[in-house]
Amino acid sequence: MGKCPACGEWNTLVEKPVVTGPAKRQLSASVPGASHKPVPLGEVELSGEDRVPLGSAEMDRLLGGGIVKGSLVLIGGEPGIGKSTLSLQIPLMRPSLKTLYVTGEESVRQVKMRAERLGGDLSNCYIYSETLMDNIIAEAQEVAPDLMVVDSVQTMYCQSVESTAGSVSQIKETAAVLLRFAKETGIPVILIGHITKEGSIAGPKILEHIVDVVLQFEGENKGPYRVLRSIKNRFGSTSELAVFEMTGTGLREVENPSEMLIPMHEDGLSGTAISAMLDGTRPFLFEVQALVSSAVYGTAQRSATGFDVRRLNMLLAVLERRAGFKLSQKDVFLNMAGGLKVTDPSCDLAVVVAVLSSNFDYSIPKDVCFAGEVGLSGEIRPVSQAERRVREAARLGFKRIFLSSYTRLDQKVEGIEVTKVADIPALVRSLFRG
Repeated sequence: MGKCPACGEWNTLVEKPVVTGPAKRQLSASVPGASHKPVPLGEVELSGEDRVPLGSAEMDRLLGGGIVKGSLVLIGGEPGIGKSTLSLQIPLMRPSLKTLYVTGEESVRQVKMRAERLGGDLSNCYIYSETLMDNIIAEAQEVAPDLMVVDSVQTMYCQSVESTAGSVSQIKETAAVLLRFAKETGIPVILIGHITKEGSIAGPKILEHIVDVVLQFEGENKGPYRVLRSIKNRFGSTSELAVFEMTGTGLREVENPSEMLIPMHEDGLSGTAISAMLDGTRPFLFEVQALVSSAVYGTAQRSATGFDVRRLNMLLAVLERRAGFKLSQKDVFLNMAGGLKVTDPSCDLAVVVAVLSSNFDYSIPKDVCFAGEVGLSGEIRPVSQAERRVREAARLGFKRIFLSSYTRLDQKVEGIEVTKVADIPALVRSLFRG
């Protein structure tokens, strides 16, 4: 309508949107230590109490020295892997932290039963069974805890969003409300999230963009060991991991992961090799298992557990083209011990040795380990921080380690022999014929 029917003027009507639902709260700028005016970055003061130790050496190291005040930490993983157990162990093992544990999946009595099984001090942990975010925020402001745990984000909902709990819009709004609460009050919040069938955190990727830290549990539910890996960390390194063992009294920290991944079988078995891997700043050794057999159904199978099957196909192609081993008509199965998911290219050398060991039915001595990346031309490339890998191998009692001939070691490590090889043929001559 170009003409106003009241005053008779033209082009005076302006379209304006009308909000009919409840008004959404806006993010306030009242973050502790924040300023309402731009200030030079060099003049911003940092206090020495920005991090809160959680009482767990592995968790504190994974977070970079403790959880940062006002941060939102997301712990994801498959059902039954130990997310709720870990989040409940933190306040029980650190009773000096006043913790508000919000449960949307279990009743208060169920949480109490699990807490008594885990053990610890129950005096300073407050349990609140609720799924409505408005009530949760109101109770959290009244209790004023030092730490808040929400289990889980898929069960929480906001009245301002017209959808069921667990939908993308509800998860996004719930995470935004918790982030706003954490930033305004300075209370760190641990958020538990489930993962989808594809292995990613349900949301789908919305949660990972909102939160400050993303920790993901890995490992088999039937096995005793769990790996907690840092995927995103705004306040620390993302190349860290922590290893836990599931026991009858909860998760136990594994300070030396190499001990659980070292072979636990008799000597003389073929198809196994020890890899000296470095994940983040922690070196540890684990067993690579391979099985090579004649293809029964005509078409060779390629299967890898904990290792990229495409990289396995590349290594098999290098063995056939550059070293002359005919593996195209044989089935190859690869497994990483302990349920690990390996992405470090330094494991290539151990994979090649395990495949050749199974193919020749030749057992590798148990005191020999490997660290090297294999290139497409068959050369063995050096790996980073080789000296730390050698020292870890020597500490665990290994007598010999194979490295690339281009590796430089600043200092000689006592008690272990370093064998340098340039390519796959040189490796075969030194290991299988030496």
